[in-house]
Amino acid sequence: MAPQKVYVIGVGMTKFIKPRDLRDYPDMGREAATKALLDAGISYDKVQQAAVGYCYGDSTCGQRTLYQLGMHQIPIINVNNNCSTGSTALYLARQAVEYGSADCTMALGFEKMEAGSLGSKFEDRTNPLDKTISMMSETRGISAGPFAAQIFGNAGIEYME
Repeated sequence: MAPQKVYVIGVGMTKFIKPRDLRDYPDMGREAATKALLDAGISYDKVQQAAVGYCYGDSTCGQRTLYQLGMHQIPIINVNNNCSTGSTALYLARQAVEYGSADCTMALGFEKMEAGSLGSKFEDRTNPLDKTISMMSETRGISAGPFAAQIFGNAGIEYME
């Protein structure tokens, strides 16, 4: 089967706000999804699958968000891929249409972050970046600044070299 052409037909966004506990992720996700459906001119029952991206949340935040819109009987894939979460959700939604698994999909993303720099949440297990941290420490050093910026900055320097 040849891949089908895929089009983005609707987009919706919420306002970026500082994390002050004013809004929770189900509210932000509902707003963005509703705006996207309105922009596309379709109702929720046309959506056959969804890929929902977020990093700071429990494993079924996608279901919690989309169930309130009536999307109960579709596959909802929760995506956590750090800085690539949004593009990964879009990729998965596109792939489902491209290869005929669905005619209409939704890629949705939201994040409710804590104040301050990001840090590890699970201190009782191996950090997935343990090898990266060790190598970066040996080759470039680690400063007190934001860690993600150091990783990306050092990767850019290494690429240029």
